[in-house]
Amino acid sequence: MIRWIAPLALAVCCFGQAREGFLNVPGGPVWYQIRGTGSGIPLVVLHGGPGGTSCGFSALAPLGGERPIVTYDQLGSGRSGRPADRSLWTVEHFVEELDLVRKQLGFERMHLMGHSWGGALAAAYVLSKGSKGIESLILSSALLSTPDWIRDAEELRKQLPLGVQKTLRKHELAGTTDDPEYRAAEFEYTKRFVRRKAREGPNPECADSVGNRVIYEQMWGPSEFHATGSLKSFDLTKQLSELRLPVLLVAGEFDEATPKTAARYQKLIKGSKLEVIPGAAHSQLGDNPEAALTALQSFLRSVESARPK
Repeated sequence: MIRWIAPLALAVCCFGQAREGFLNVPGGPVWYQIRGTGSGIPLVVLHGGPGGTSCGFSALAPLGGERPIVTYDQLGSGRSGRPADRSLWTVEHFVEELDLVRKQLGFERMHLMGHSWGGALAAAYVLSKGSKGIESLILSSALLSTPDWIRDAEELRKQLPLGVQKTLRKHELAGTTDDPEYRAAEFEYTKRFVRRKAREGPNPECADSVGNRVIYEQMWGPSEFHATGSLKSFDLTKQLSELRLPVLLVAGEFDEATPKTAARYQKLIKGSKLEVIPGAAHSQLGDNPEAALTALQSFLRSVESARPK
């Protein structure tokens, strides 16, 4: 089932008083936050990166009227500890970290949502730990196969001005991807396929929460479309058929995690659904928050209404 989402009316509710703190995991402390006044099944949200932060998920506030919204900064980024041990930056570490966060917060039942790299982590978690207690899985613009991601990126790069394409290729071949010229060319990709709607200003919630470029480059690479790190061969496509729970895939209309590829994944996951957010790129909540929230809320309600009473 593939559906293009038009925004519906959402009941806007403030997050209310937040509960936050630190949890201990191998390597250091992990900062978490639980917000929302609803009594429904919690939604645990995994941020992207690797090396990103959770501070941008305040856009999920309208969902807090129905359930707790749980976010945390993965170790090494945001408000969490920043150990120097680079051997920690593996998929396996972050799967175990999520499991410890879940156990320490006491979530026997939860919905699990991952965005971008967070989608890779969410899927890897369920495939590794099983789906017991996971009411649903939401894969938002998810990285599920690096070869697929790079193949799509190569096609998207062809839509950039020829001069931009040449600049990107020149620096990638020369190994000078930290050159300002490369970063300027990279932005031409970002504003088309990552976030199309310009930010109105800095997010005050992110003032003391910054990402970790070391983790990003070690696990992924120098840019969204040039994978040179440990995730270079990451691929879950052959395991997607093992997901035996309600699954929602979400992609923006202009997403670097393309709707076409998401539709192929949807066919591999029995009973899953795919929602395409109109006008949005990778940052669905930034580009079209109303439609993105409507898709999420509708799916969560449908899953819970289908549960045996």
